[in-house]
Amino acid sequence: MNKLLLLPAVFLLAACGGNETDKIGRASTVFNMLGKNDRIEVEGFDDPDVQGITCYISYAKKGGLKETVNLEEDASDASVSCTQTAPSVSFDETAVRKPKEVFKRSASFAFKSQQIIRYYDPKRKTFAYLVYSDKIVQGSPKNSLSVVSCFGSNLQTDMPQADTSGKIISGACMISNPIENPDKR
Repeated sequence: MNKLLLLPAVFLLAACGGNETDKIGRASTVFNMLGKNDRIEVEGFDDPDVQGITCYISYAKKGGLKETVNLEEDASDASVSCTQTAPSVSFDETAVRKPKEVFKRSASFAFKSQQIIRYYDPKRKTFAYLVYSDKIVQGSPKNSLSVVSCFGSNLQTDMPQADTSGKIISGACMISNPIENPDKR
């Protein structure tokens, strides 16, 4: 009997994801008599490896009775926008060199997810954040991209600076462990 009660709890935890996001807001799109309305939700989160960059994601969320029993499948529509939210951006260039999933949420009971992958372009000192949905069998070509460049703003020199020994300053970025030759990947 305890095993039967444990199984739904495991599925519920898997569906919730483990992201450190802040709920920013929502906009109702379709009224449902039973359960929550269909809506667009907005969340924000800080990139875990790049201090000073925050991303905001908006996505469609299905409501109704199916959501109440956790059987809904959300649309693949999503958008991402990332921006510099600190006086400077700080990161370890060797740590961000490979693409990394920085956000993931379940978009259905067990088979569909939405994620954001961070890509780094060392030649241009730019981060690209791609949001898309996938399923076990077939994903969706719908996607959205946001880009943050080290040269999008200036480093705040009037602010107290951290120890910059061993780091290079490139635009608004303080980079530790720089890549020797960024043209060779």
